Amino acid sequence: MMIKHIVFDIGRVLIRWEPELPYLRLIPDDAHRAWFLANVCTGDWNKEQDRGRTWADAEDALIAQHPDEAHNIRAYRAHWHEMVPGLIEGTSEIFDALLAAGYDVTMLTNFSTETFPEAQERFPVLKKSRGVTVSGAIGLIKPDRAIYDHHVKRFDLDPAATLFFDDSADNVTGAQAAGWQACLFTDAGQMRRDLKAHGVALDGSSQ
Repeated sequence: MMIKHIVFDIGRVLIRWEPELPYLRLIPDDAHRAWFLANVCTGDWNKEQDRGRTWADAEDALIAQHPDEAHNIRAYRAHWHEMVPGLIEGTSEIFDALLAAGYDVTMLTNFSTETFPEAQERFPVLKKSRGVTVSGAIGLIKPDRAIYDHHVKRFDLDPAATLFFDDSADNVTGAQAAGWQACLFTDAGQMRRDLKAHGVALDGSSQ
């Protein structure tokens, strides 16, 4: 089926997400830093903020478990801006080209509602699409089936005519289970090739 709708994930697709960056400075000891990120401020802990938990509640819960790490735990939110240091090379140009070509472009992201407005202000590309589903605003996260169905209903998409890009294999599988076409994002060059393979041609794209 012809692709009509293109949906972008945000973190590690449009913008860089590197949570270890501030801790290279804040926890200079390599072993301590590795332990902290693997056992205290973990990806699973951060995911609950993406699901809608407030940062204040997240910090309180974790500090109760690791009181000696209170300063480093609070640093996660305080230095969050350092964790998103810039755009992924090449994808914002593809994003703009898709809009210029007349494709319906939206975004579907696991993101905290407290940090997403900051990201939008820093990275104007995040304001350019027809709209965005932010997980924290609806209490659902990828790869839960319900968030894909919510996005389809909200933006009146035809799932079979929707092409989704995400850096997580689980999220790609979740989209496919919801009837979408979906590709694993690795870099802008592969994204261009995937678009072409799905019949989406961009002016100036690699042939």
